[in-house]
Order: sequence, then structure tokens, then C-alpha cells
Amino acid sequence: MDETTFRHTTVLLNEAVDGVLARPDGIYVDGTFGRGGHSRALLSRLAPEGRLIAIDRDPEAIAAAAAITDARFAIVHSGFADMAEQLAALGVHQVDGVLLDLGVSSPQIDNPARGFSFRFDGPLDMRMDTTRGLSAADFLASADEREIARVIRDYGEERFAAQIAKAVVARRETGAPLARTDELRELVARAVKTREPGQDPATRTFQALRIHVNGELEELEQGLSAALRLLAPGGRLSVISFHSLEDRRVKQFIAAHSKAEVDRRAPFAPPPALALKALGRVMPSAAEVAANPRARSAVLRVAERTDAPLKVV
Repeated sequence: MDETTFRHTTVLLNEAVDGVLARPDGIYVDGTFGRGGHSRALLSRLAPEGRLIAIDRDPEAIAAAAAITDARFAIVHSGFADMAEQLAALGVHQVDGVLLDLGVSSPQIDNPARGFSFRFDGPLDMRMDTTRGLSAADFLASADEREIARVIRDYGEERFAAQIAKAVVARRETGAPLARTDELRELVARAVKTREPGQDPATRTFQALRIHVNGELEELEQGLSAALRLLAPGGRLSVISFHSLEDRRVKQFIAAHSKAEVDRRAPFAPPPALALKALGRVMPSAAEVAANPRARSAVLRVAERTDAPLKVV
């Protein structure tokens, strides 16, 4: 299939851009370019002196960014966890906003060759950056049973993780390790004895392997810290997440830098200066979910950088 076959409908497009755009003449980071929905919306609202630096791990996303010829725009092939270093190389040390749209994009899901979805048969890859790292097949072929079970349990919240891991290792010991998405889907279907209504039994396992292969939660935690260090006073952080493992970390990060803990030893002491001000949470409208079912689990959280020095958390 041609790359143009795979379309992506940007979730919470206007809400995320409204949340992050502190000043039209500022410098912004789109840490997850994807197919450029948020980047194009930001560029349409930036002043002539504004600047947008986009980042993505996926070589296909980098190729798609070549269609944007706006002089205010630059694209970097990297993970957003490294945004501080990547921006420093461009001479940028402070920004007015960082936007992150987490998880996997529709073109990645819908392309069987990428191996993200159990809906299509394809190689069991799942890497966002296909130029580096172990694929899901590599991980399942080399990890021990306990580690496979841990990944599926912790990142997929799958209660049959131990049974699935045992089946993976048993299959591997026959000399035919898992190599295709259909093979993994069928193995999980045999190992999971009960399933949630309307959900394929492989859903949680595929999510877990994708998160693990791409180090998504570690990337998120490092990226949030990097964004906080880069934001100028008044700058905004706008983050869209799609499952509880992501959203919990975003919520906790913002809370850690925006909510003061009362010192019981000095309950009347003035509250400490906090680095962030939480601006709220936004959910997709019923109309957006109806038009794009993949939006149903999305949560947008927005926070603003204060002028307080950073505290160690």
C-alpha cells in the first residue's frame, strides 16, 4: 500500500492548539509530529516571527514533514525525550509551548507492515523508529518468561499475562518463534479464557508490547521533565494521552509541580512557589467521538509555566 492510503484524523486539534498557544510570536515544539495536524494548525496561527520545531521518531513522519515548506518550520528525527538537546543544537534554549500527542498514530496502526495492529496480518514489529531497537518479535524471541509476563501485566494491565507468556515461550521452544501479528493474536486468543465484551483478547497484549518496545512511558517521563526545563514563564504544556498509564503520569507530573504540600511542622508558613499552574483537563466532544471513534479515550491536560524556580521532585 502507498503511504497516502493511511489517513490520520487529529484528535482534540483545536483544543490542544488553544491550550498551548501562549503568544503567536513565540517558539513552539510539536513533540509528536505524526502527519502534521497539530503542526499545521499551529503554523496557521503563528505570527510571521513565530517558530515551530517538530519532532518525531518515525521515519515516515519525517518524510511526510517535507511537504511543509513554511520557513518558520523545522523537523527533527528524534524522540521528544531528547528535545532539550535537539533544540540546543538549533540554538534554542527556551520555548513558549510544548505540545505532545501521545501513543500511536492512525497511519502506524493502519499499515500492516508496521505490525501495530492485530486487525491485519503483518510482521510483528511495532517500532515507531524502524531504524533502531528491537522489534516486538525480537523481544518475544529473547526475553525470559517472567519478563514477558511482567511487560504484558504492567503495560497491558492483562490478568492473563502469565498464561500468555508461558504460551509464547512454549511456542518459541518448538523452533518457531512468533513472527507475525496473526500468530500472536491466535496465541493470545487461546491463552485468554475470558474476554471483555466488544474487545479482542489480544488488545491488551498488543498495547503492552508496543509500549515496551518503544519505551513510551520512560519517553513520556523524560519528555515532560525536558519540557518543563525549556518552558519560559507563561509558556504552556499541552498533552493528549489515550490510556490510563499515560494520563496518570501526566496528571501526577502536573500535580507535583502545581500543588503545594502542607508542611505539618509549619502549617502556617507561606506556600512554596510552584513551577506550574494546572489549567485543566479537556475531553473530546460527543460529536468528535462519533466522527472519530479513536478519540473516545483521549484526555488533554494543559498547564502553564510560572516564574518560580524549578524544585526537585
